Amino acid sequence: MILVFGHSGQVATELKKILPDAVFLSRQEADLSNPAACAAAIAERRPTAVINAAAYTAVDKAESDEETALNVNAAAPGAMARAAAERGIPFVHISTDYVFAGTGDKPFSPDDATAPLGAYGRTKLAGEQLVARAGGAFAVLRTSWVFSAHGGNFVKTMLRLAETRDSLNIVADQIGGPTSARAIAFACRVIAEQLMKAPEKSGIYHFSGAPDTSWADFARAIFELAGKSVTVTDILTSAYPTPAARPLNSRLDCTTLSVFGLARPDWRVDLAEVLQELGAIS
Repeated sequence: MILVFGHSGQVATELKKILPDAVFLSRQEADLSNPAACAAAIAERRPTAVINAAAYTAVDKAESDEETALNVNAAAPGAMARAAAERGIPFVHISTDYVFAGTGDKPFSPDDATAPLGAYGRTKLAGEQLVARAGGAFAVLRTSWVFSAHGGNFVKTMLRLAETRDSLNIVADQIGGPTSARAIAFACRVIAEQLMKAPEKSGIYHFSGAPDTSWADFARAIFELAGKSVTVTDILTSAYPTPAARPLNSRLDCTTLSVFGLARPDWRVDLAEVLQELGAIS
């Protein structure tokens, strides 16, 4: 039995579809603001693998609430990883491109130097470090620009805005790989299953959709596929200030994932499936 922390988030929702026999823990069953409770859940259920698909993801809010974000994104997964390691249970943890400064234009590899720009990235990096130090079989899966038919995400925001707007200004100098929650869920399952038999594959990995694109071009693809007549005007990140700085370069080098037989998914294919699920295309 695989134990999943997360219940209604984007990745957890997709994991439910491909792991029907897994146990999913909601916030009421395992509150990530209580790391000890998370560790106790693993000790009580003794699963064959653990996937942590829950996190504090409010990037801007984290700037003024870093203590809570640190508890959820670092202390809790650290406690989970230690509890799993003590029992020989592999642990898969989802992280983010925000652990990098986002400079340059080359894809970041898993062993490149980290330099988070804000509180969210700092707390996620701290979580990675605690997971790696726990001593058990583990995989940290850094991903980017997550989208699905569930929850709040860029695709759903664009479709909502298209109902009342015929033109939008979208940031064009941030480049990254949109990644469907469905693809992330599949990768987590594959990695968890393989770590059970090959713990030597433990490490930090990157997983993002291909090809790399800008938010503006991603928006254009959404509108084109959905048949929406919305004109997208490119703007710079500096023209759209936010409490938390965003990395300009979110490109991720995903080549080491080949050890699991995984490759970058084509986000254009996944986008079409999500739009179909949302009823935006037939």
